[in-house]
Amino acid sequence: MSGPPREIDALIALMARLPGLGPRSARRAVLHLLKRRDMVMAPLAQAMATVALTAQDCRVCGNVGTTDLCPICDDPRRVTGEICVVETVADLWAMERGGAFKGRYHVLGGTLSALDAIGPDDLRIPDLAERVLDEGVSEVILALNATVDGQTTAHYIADALAASGVQISSLAQGVPVGGELDYLDDGTIGAALRARRRV
Repeated sequence: MSGPPREIDALIALMARLPGLGPRSARRAVLHLLKRRDMVMAPLAQAMATVALTAQDCRVCGNVGTTDLCPICDDPRRVTGEICVVETVADLWAMERGGAFKGRYHVLGGTLSALDAIGPDDLRIPDLAERVLDEGVSEVILALNATVDGQTTAHYIADALAASGVQISSLAQGVPVGGELDYLDDGTIGAALRARRRV
């Protein structure tokens, strides 16, 4: 019984390492790429090679771009005195998709985790404290995930920045737009009730 050639099998194995793809999904994706070599596979390979050579972390916020200063940090209109703290670049991109925040960001690179032995110095928390002082920041918005590690990290940051006098806030939590109470978990309903406001 013969499988795919060694080179194609190596591509399948590499694709299977991607999040959300197992061996079968990777095999289907590779077969799709092979069927559309000129239209999909060649441009994808070229784009991946270009990004592999040019991608770098922003020296200020930790976003991913193609220069040492990302377009957000390089934009003078984004100097609002607000820094939105997120766990990952994916979270930053999600916030940007919403289009509501007009300030600058700070990507931590994860959350504090005793289980995984991740402490403050393993994240970009000291860099955040430095930015708050150097940039004259008036508000730090903690946009961290509503997980135990996310909330632990938020409390640690709030304590670390307390002496700076900067205003610290966090995103509201609760019922999503279009959400139905019957489908929400108890924790979300409780958070929504605690974050209620006058109508």
